[in-house]
Amino acid sequence: MDISNVLIAFGLTLFAGLSTGIGSALAFLTRKTNKKFLSVSLGFSAGVMIYVSFVEIFIKAKEALISEFGLTKGYWITTIAFFGGIFFIALIDKLVPDFENPHEVGKIKHIEKHYSEEKDENEKEKGKLYRMGIFSALAIAIHNFPEGLATFTSALKDPSIAIPITVAIAIHNIPEGISVSVPIYHATGDKKKAFYYSFLSGLAEPVGALIGFLLLRSIFSDAVFGVIFASVAGIMVFISLDELLPTAHEYGEHHIAIYGLISGMAVMALSLLMFA
Repeated sequence: MDISNVLIAFGLTLFAGLSTGIGSALAFLTRKTNKKFLSVSLGFSAGVMIYVSFVEIFIKAKEALISEFGLTKGYWITTIAFFGGIFFIALIDKLVPDFENPHEVGKIKHIEKHYSEEKDENEKEKGKLYRMGIFSALAIAIHNFPEGLATFTSALKDPSIAIPITVAIAIHNIPEGISVSVPIYHATGDKKKAFYYSFLSGLAEPVGALIGFLLLRSIFSDAVFGVIFASVAGIMVFISLDELLPTAHEYGEHHIAIYGLISGMAVMALSLLMFA
C-alpha cells in the first residue's frame, strides 16, 4: 500500500473531523446572557441531528445491511439497531447522575460548587445544559468514529472521490460542533472547556480511521458498518428529542426554537445536496 495515499487519506479524515472546532469557536463569539441565541442554536443543532439521522445515516445503514442480508432481514436489523441505539443512550441517561438535582451535581468533580437555596435554580439550569453538551459530544463522537472509517477507506481507493465527501462531512461537522460547545459554554462560562469537548468529539473521526487501518481491516464489513450507523442514528434522534429541543424551548419562544430546528434541517440538506 502506497504510504502517500495513506497519509492523504488520514489528512482528509483529520480535516473533516476537526471541523467541529469551527462550530465550537462560535462559543467565543456569543454572550453568555444571550438566551435567544442559545435557543435558536439548540434548535438548529436538533434539526441537523434529526435530519442527518433519518435522511443520511439510517438510509446508509439500511443499504449496507440490505446488501449483506437481503431486503427483509436487512431492514429488520436496521430497525432493531436504530432502537437499540435509543435504548443504549436512554440507559446511559438513566445511569448518569441527575444534574437537575444540585446534591447529585455536587458529586461530579467537573462542577465543584456549594449550593445555597438562592443558587439552586441557576445551578439546575447549568447542570442540564452541561449534561446535554456531554451527551451531544458522546453521540457525535460515536457517529464520527465509523464516519472516519468510511472517509478513510474512500480516500485510500481514490483521493479525488474522497475530497467532495470530506468537504460535505466537514460542513455538517460545523453545526455538530455548535451542539456541543454552546450548551457547555453557557453552563460553565468556560470557553476553553466548550472548545475542548467539541474538539474531542471531532477527534473521534481520525481516531476511527487510525483504528480501522490498524485493527479492523480484516473484520470490518457492511454488516458491522450498518449496525453501527443505525445505532448512531437512534442515539442522535434521542439526544435531539430528549435534550436539545426541550431545552431550546425553555430558553426562548416556541417559534424561535422551531425556526432554529428548520434552519438546521435546511443547512444539513443543502450540505448533502451540494456534494450528492
